[in-house]
Amino acid sequence: MKTRIPELRKARRMSQQELADAVGVTRQTITSIEVGRYTASLELAYKIAHYFGLSIEEVFDFSHLEGEL
Repeated sequence: MKTRIPELRKARRMSQQELADAVGVTRQTITSIEVGRYTASLELAYKIAHYFGLSIEEVFDFSHLEGEL
């Protein structure tokens, strides 16, 4: 799943570790989400989106689900 996390982090001049610390996960988890190897749980997606002051849909790209709903 594609995300805007790298772009949002860069806009804040924030490292993966800083975001990981802010939302209570490891840096490896943030890396895996950013490269699409791991899909964040709903709870984690909410924490990340809330941290940036955005909705989940503004951070995570759900376009791959179109047609399945």
